[in-house]
Amino acid sequence: MADWQPPRVLVVDDDEGLRDLLRQYLGNQGFEVRVAAHAAAMDVCLAEAEPDVLVLDLMMPGEDGLSVARRLKANGCRFPVIMLSARGDDIDRIVGLEIGADDYLPKPFNPRELLARIRALLRRQPEFVEKPDVRCLRFADFELDPEAQILRRAGETVNLTSAEFALLRIFVAQPNQVLSRDQLMDALKGYERDPFDRSIDVRVTRLRRKIEANPADPVFIRTIWGQGYLFAPKGAST
Repeated sequence: MADWQPPRVLVVDDDEGLRDLLRQYLGNQGFEVRVAAHAAAMDVCLAEAEPDVLVLDLMMPGEDGLSVARRLKANGCRFPVIMLSARGDDIDRIVGLEIGADDYLPKPFNPRELLARIRALLRRQPEFVEKPDVRCLRFADFELDPEAQILRRAGETVNLTSAEFALLRIFVAQPNQVLSRDQLMDALKGYERDPFDRSIDVRVTRLRRKIEANPADPVFIRTIWGQGYLFAPKGAST
């Protein structure tokens, strides 16, 4: 079974705090996120792999966002561009859209709004939406369907609560990374409508009972003592 290839987002912004915030938030939502502080660093990222969506700040040192967008569109880039600007002037928005940006978001903004804009742009790309590895996230013999909120194992449905599904999706989106309890709590608040009334440890225990052959000796959701949890998609016990 092919490995999951998440949608790729490249964030270009000179604000380190915003870069870190978006890398974590969008990563928790199932995206592969790369960040760059300026146009030159962006060019290095683009030379390695094209993103599915580029999030581009307007005001940056060196080459500014408008110049970057103009250059990319002149070179025939195929990926959509969302421009960010702290200025929020109508003229910036108009110029940005006229030179080829696909959307425009003034700062400050709620990360959820950016997420909605990204998803809307991806839905406009039939060739992207039709990729089976974007619709379903796979690990070992499991298949997680984010849209239907269903987990299957060898074709059979595994019954998960909405909270268990949300937690598993966070783990699958960030494989082989140690996630602290605070990080998991913050990420789950984005999924949950109701306030938390259970600890992360209880949720992990319940999820393990559903996906681990031996919940007492887990191979997928591993405890990293003193740090948090690590999701090993291949079931590695190392």
